[in-house]
Amino acid sequence: MVGTCARDGREGRTIRKRLKEAQDRDKSWANVKKRPLEFHLGDKMYLKIAPTRGVIRFDRSENLSLRYVGPYGILEKVGEVAYQIALPPPLARIHNVFQVSQLRRYIPDSMHVVEPEPLLVKENLTYE
Repeated sequence: MVGTCARDGREGRTIRKRLKEAQDRDKSWANVKKRPLEFHLGDKMYLKIAPTRGVIRFDRSENLSLRYVGPYGILEKVGEVAYQIALPPPLARIHNVFQVSQLRRYIPDSMHVVEPEPLLVKENLTYE
């Protein structure tokens, strides 16, 4: 019986040692691939909308609902990984400090601008 307890203790230490080695290996690999996210005053960012299963946003199905809104400008860096964002008046009641994981850099592109088609209004206030 004493031999069994000693053997279990050695196996437990071996398992913990191997688990620690695997965690260290994964951590070092993740740190190599991780890029620091650094934004500057005036940069434009998209703001991530918290995903909630089964919720339809903006009259669209779950798969087609928006994942990001914006772009909004950065006002200042608040902490190591937090930024204050310039939100529009309709979103004024939302706290305007977000962590970098909630932000996505906006890359200006002329394809993002959609020109509206001219709307022909008749005299009786109907449109074509």
